[in-house]
Amino acid sequence: MSKNREPVLRISPRLADLNLNGNIFGGWVLSQMDIAGGITAARRARGTVATVAIEAMKFVRPIRVGDLVSCYAEIVKVGTTSITVKIDVTAIRAGKRETQNVREVQVTEGFFIFVALDEKGRPRPVPEN
Repeated sequence: MSKNREPVLRISPRLADLNLNGNIFGGWVLSQMDIAGGITAARRARGTVATVAIEAMKFVRPIRVGDLVSCYAEIVKVGTTSITVKIDVTAIRAGKRETQNVREVQVTEGFFIFVALDEKGRPRPVPEN
């Protein structure tokens, strides 16, 4: 992970986001990743996009209440109408933000595929850079 990149989305989960094991529910993480990926894909598409597939997901470590969660997104492939975005999710553990040795830990990663849409909701070509 590059130290110079900026997160697309940064958020801290709440108690309502817990699963039965006391960690953050995987669906919550998935929704944050979809938002971050959608923002990145929409910028590249210069318009509306929709999620069409999640190619891969890997839950590396649990997320806990109060962690500062960051979603980093990077376009890895552009097709005729589609954009594939790699999303890395990190966390700064609750209570660690105030210490000098703050370190992000990877918690999740995935590849999301978006399709560019026209005003009628149909696939459209992704513009050249």
